[in-house]
Amino acid sequence: MANLRSQKRLAASVAGVGKRKIWLDPAEQAEIATANSRQNVKKLIKDGHIVIKPTVVHSRARTRDLLAAKRLGRHTGTGKRRGTAEARMPTKVMWMRRQRVLRRLLRKYREAGKIDKHLYHALYQKSKGNVFKNKRVLMEYIHKAKAEKARTKTLHDQLEARKIKSKAVRERRAARIAEKRQAILAVEHEAAKE
Repeated sequence: MANLRSQKRLAASVAGVGKRKIWLDPAEQAEIATANSRQNVKKLIKDGHIVIKPTVVHSRARTRDLLAAKRLGRHTGTGKRRGTAEARMPTKVMWMRRQRVLRRLLRKYREAGKIDKHLYHALYQKSKGNVFKNKRVLMEYIHKAKAEKARTKTLHDQLEARKIKSKAVRERRAARIAEKRQAILAVEHEAAKE
């Protein structure tokens, strides 16, 4: 059997693949052994005496299927877990995600004019203090706070209106009394003149 190492090396170089991907036809060994140039090797490849093997398939189909099933919650029971709960989903990451969600909502509400800067600051601090466990709770709190603020404003306005009204009544009464007093004094003065 002829030594075809150099031909295999040349063929690999010509084809741009590794030596393990080159197949030399055992029936054509004599002809392959005579090929000593890249030109000759190219001709042998063209004739089919030297064949470039196809790339080995490493299918990801099974992996894709498994990942799709895992997204549905399969194969994630206690027997499949290697790391601790903290290692699988760190509490810090969960905290950061939650804070970002809450802060984004607060920013959006402030820019839209739904909350003023004072309420924004108070809610920001509360979020940092772990008062709201999710976005829904924060939104409910905001709605309640706004309703409470509106109620107190209405009550305050009513109180102010009542104060103004009672002050006006008092002033009118005082004016009436002063008028009467003036009239009585005028009558007394007239009587004293006579």
